[in-house]
Amino acid sequence: MKTTRVFAAFFACMLCAAGVVWAQAFPAKPVRVIVPFPPGGANDIVARIVFSKVSEQMGQQFIIENRAGAGGTIGSAVVAQSKPDGYTLLIQTAASHVSNGHLYSKLPYDPLRDFAGVGPLARVDAVLTVHPSLPARSVKEFIALAKQSPNQILHGHSGFGSFTHYNGVLFESRTGIRMTHVPFKGGGPAVIALVSGETQAQVAAIGELIQHIKVDRVRALGVTSKERIAQLPGVPTIADIIPGYESSTWVSAFAPAGTSKAIVDRLNAEFGKALNDPDVAAKLGAQTLEPAHRPPEELAQRLKADSETIGKLFRQYNVKLD
Repeated sequence: MKTTRVFAAFFACMLCAAGVVWAQAFPAKPVRVIVPFPPGGANDIVARIVFSKVSEQMGQQFIIENRAGAGGTIGSAVVAQSKPDGYTLLIQTAASHVSNGHLYSKLPYDPLRDFAGVGPLARVDAVLTVHPSLPARSVKEFIALAKQSPNQILHGHSGFGSFTHYNGVLFESRTGIRMTHVPFKGGGPAVIALVSGETQAQVAAIGELIQHIKVDRVRALGVTSKERIAQLPGVPTIADIIPGYESSTWVSAFAPAGTSKAIVDRLNAEFGKALNDPDVAAKLGAQTLEPAHRPPEELAQRLKADSETIGKLFRQYNVKLD
């Protein structure tokens, strides 16, 4: 019996050592990094900034691949069905990743069960913006205008279940207004629609809109963060009008479920090195994105909490797709 226990302990140690060696050898070939939206959105921006540095650190290419469609579910399904060897990763916001599980009745994967969270990369805050043709110059005026004309304001977003869509529903729930939600295939197309006047409002990631705000193509009314944003000092917080209002998420990296802990931990450590690089932090900051390195366990906790919050909100407002 004693001999059996000794052998079992030895075998476990050998497996652990093998995992460490495997992680050290990883990656031996290019890694696919799937962004399930078109270029131009927060996920794409963060992926291109961070993985450029990670590629340099690890001496191997991390290739960004945009696989857009169905609110991010098409690209996410590709990763869920990939071999769990660390060579296929997904970049999604935590909120959007779990919201799809409450939105689609026939989702081809389980957002919590079929993925291993590797770690967050950047914190994303949003901003309520309107097309200049809309006669609202403050959050209070926007709410009043929307109440006068229920469902008349077109709120563009980057797909049902996206962080932008969630923000629109959250804003409705806290103010009692109703807007008509118009989905696009990603943050980039949704921003183009707002700038052109095809839609009138959007509560999207600040980095997707800041350049247009600065040249008055769109008008910023309020940010969803607790405090004002340094890059937009003249824009108040929505919490100034609605006490306690806050909305933020993490752009995060995921691997298929079953990916070894050694690989997940190695990638997470490399993310930490990249996010601590002053140049990476500056590039993210220019897009009003804040580095957000956390351990995989903390990302898992955030996903569960977000799933509960979003699920309750979507059920309350009957937000559902077949």
